[in-house]
Amino acid sequence: MQSHYDASFVREMGCTVSEWMGWLPAAIGEHPWTLQGEGAHVALDRLQAGASLDVRWQVLSPRLIALARIPRLEVSFTLHGLDAAQRYTFMKRFDLYMQRGGG
Repeated sequence: MQSHYDASFVREMGCTVSEWMGWLPAAIGEHPWTLQGEGAHVALDRLQAGASLDVRWQVLSPRLIALARIPRLEVSFTLHGLDAAQRYTFMKRFDLYMQRGGG
């Protein structure tokens, strides 16, 4: 998790599109969303009237570590109509749902 979130940023995610699409609904919570090709539009009106998130992804070549192949997505986030505190609140929850760990 980060201490703040810019209105627009890009991340590399270690997952397939199928995995990403399985996790996305839980990560955005009760906010209505629409799939738009290789992206989604999320209405964040519950946080602020007219606020939204546009998220786009594209498949990158897998990361190779010895014999391991890790799938990768480049994911861009653009948050509209939210101040810094509202961006932090939404993305903190989003990141907790997207977090994966081993052990």
